[in-house]
Amino acid sequence: MTLNFRLLNLLGFLGCIFGLLFALYLQHYRGYEPCPFCIFQRVAMLATGLVFLAAAIHGPKVGGQWVYVFLSSMAALVGAGIAARHVWLQSLPPDQVPACGPTLDYLMDMMPLQEVVATVLKGDGNCAKIDAQWLGISLPGWTLIAFIGFVVYAVLTPVLPKILRKSA
Repeated sequence: MTLNFRLLNLLGFLGCIFGLLFALYLQHYRGYEPCPFCIFQRVAMLATGLVFLAAAIHGPKVGGQWVYVFLSSMAALVGAGIAARHVWLQSLPPDQVPACGPTLDYLMDMMPLQEVVATVLKGDGNCAKIDAQWLGISLPGWTLIAFIGFVVYAVLTPVLPKILRKSA
């Protein structure tokens, strides 16, 4: 089996699905309740995965491949920005952490979507709490690393098959 643009994008989609399933596992089986930042990161992960899936299904020619690279990279960069903000919030000294705010469900019921997004991205004390770490890096830190990896991976999807064909 040769690696091609479609297969690489299908693998990118599966990587995003794995990330979402892991988040659901942590929520439902380990008891980690997602904060609003976590939920926004999940939405960005889903968006990135859906662009990878669309690219895999479509299988465009060279010019179209770069459109999908741009779209998946943008979705992953938005996720990376949200994750970076989350990591920054977690790094604040306790006296500088914003006060805890209402739940995302409450915000969605009470405000228009634009205000909800603006409020969530300001962050609150719930988002500053570090529930778990692995190798000294918090879950949002690992999510940031994953999103950066997806950006790099997306850029490689059109060129990697060509590189591998030349070396074979």
